[in-house]
Parts: sequence; structure tokens; C-alpha cells
Amino acid sequence: MASPIRIAIVGMGKIAHDQHLPAIFGNDAYRLAATVSSRGEAAGGVPLFRTLDDLLAGGPEIDAVALCTPPQVRYDLAQKAIAAGKHVFLEKPPGATLAEVAVLEDYARAAGVSLFASWHSRYAAGVGAARAWLAAREIRKVSIVWREDVRVWHPGQAWIWEPGGLGVFDPGINALSIATHILPRPFFLQEGTLFLPANRAAPIAALLSFRDAHGVPVSMDLDWRQTGPQTWDITVETDAGELKLSKGGAELFLPTGEHKSEDHEYPGLYARFADLVRAGTSDVDIAPLRHVADAFLSGRRELVEAFHD
Repeated sequence: MASPIRIAIVGMGKIAHDQHLPAIFGNDAYRLAATVSSRGEAAGGVPLFRTLDDLLAGGPEIDAVALCTPPQVRYDLAQKAIAAGKHVFLEKPPGATLAEVAVLEDYARAAGVSLFASWHSRYAAGVGAARAWLAAREIRKVSIVWREDVRVWHPGQAWIWEPGGLGVFDPGINALSIATHILPRPFFLQEGTLFLPANRAAPIAALLSFRDAHGVPVSMDLDWRQTGPQTWDITVETDAGELKLSKGGAELFLPTGEHKSEDHEYPGLYARFADLVRAGTSDVDIAPLRHVADAFLSGRRELVEAFHD
């Protein structure tokens, strides 16, 4: 049996506590070796370091790092880890820009380490079956509606409103990660409108229109102002009826009835990362981030009322 992958988590925020730690502790392929937190948050009784530099200079031996920091600071951390010969797991989105992700992929290849741009929503319970079902269907129309309350899901997270933080595209990129995975043909932006609060640098809502390579329309409605029930739905109209993914991909409804399977988003990500490390390969899909970049490049801006937490 191969030795466990000695991994360190860098950035001990909510996502690290809620998802990364349980996935690591639940997988025998890993051993948590250290945490890095500027706020001094330890976990699992392992050594704590204030910076990645401190860990690499004087910490325990590690094989890999999981970067759970905001995307604006992730490039420098990933570059340092790769230069030190460590495999790198990138929380989504993989970077603040497309260019830096491409450079990191080149660095990882040259260093002979694995780089994983993770998209957790692709591992939601209904996504794999949806992809398989759509592969044999004629697609006629796609609708994506991703509406949630930012005060519930991102309270007090100032970085998410800054350049590189993505605003409403932080959850919206989850929808794009599913759509780019389940739809059999690529799609591209036709037009869009980004709604920016008067006091913020990133959008609170967006309306986007895409079409695929055969002219099939794909619409996207993102909004962070929804209260009450939250909406994370992708609906695909086909020649065989309607497919619907709800709750961020956790539930799949087909014309033949509801499809149920086990939900394993972050356990699935860590299983994939272990496979990559063992094989010495990388998985760096930038398609979801490319669509976000296109929205910022080509979308119209419309100012709306200021937002305050």
C-alpha cells in the first residue's frame, strides 16, 4: 500500500473547515501534516504556521498543499509550492486571472508535480448521470438560474467584492463548471449585463446569453439578492424531454423520474487529486473561468443601489 500523501491546508476559512478537513480525514490516501493560517487557526492537532514560507522553510515534510485562500493571492502561493516540489490543489476558481493559471500549469509541468484546478460542483450527486443522459440527446435550450442570498453565504467577505473576487460569479462559476461538463458541445457568450452596486467593484447580479456551436441558446440568470428559498437550477430541453438539475446538482430530474445517487463533492475532489498525484499528472480545466472572463470582457455594466452587509 502506498504511503499517505502528506498534505497541508493553506487558508483556514469556512470552506477549509466545512469541506476540506472532513474530506481529508475521511480518505486514507491522505495525512494532514500542517495548516497555514495568518489568523492562527489550527486543526487536527498538526503543526500550525503563519505563512507558507514558514512551513516550507522549517515545517514537517509535506507532499502537497491545498490552497483555500481567496483567488487574488493564490498565484504566489502556488508558485512557491511548485518551486518547492509540492503538488498543488487549487480551490475554485483556480486563480484571479486566466494568464496566471496558464503559467502555473507550465510551472507544474516543468517541475514534474501535479496541479489540480478543482470544480467541486462537478462532483454533485446528479451531475455524472446528467452528463451521460445528455450525451445521446438533441439539446434544444438550456436555462441556468443561480439565485442566492449573499448575506447568508458570504457574510462579511470583503475580498469577494474586490477585483478578482468575482462577485456573484463566485457561486455562478459553480453553475458554469457543471454546464461545461454536462453539455456535449462548447458554448460561448453572445451578450450580457453585469449589475454592479454603486459601492462595489464586482457584480451582485448578471444576465448572460450564450449559444453553443450548433446555435442552441443557453441563458444564465445570476443574482445575489434572493431571500427566502434559494435557487440553483439548470434546465435542459431535449428531444426526449426535460432534464433538470436542482440544488446545485445534488438532485437530478429526468423524464423517467428522479435520479438519486450519493453526494460526494469534496470526497470526490480529493479522490481525484490522489489519483493525479499517484500518476504524476495534472487536471487544469479553465473553461468555467474563461466564461467568467468573457462576461467581464464583453458584458455591459449597469449600476444599481449600493450594497451593505
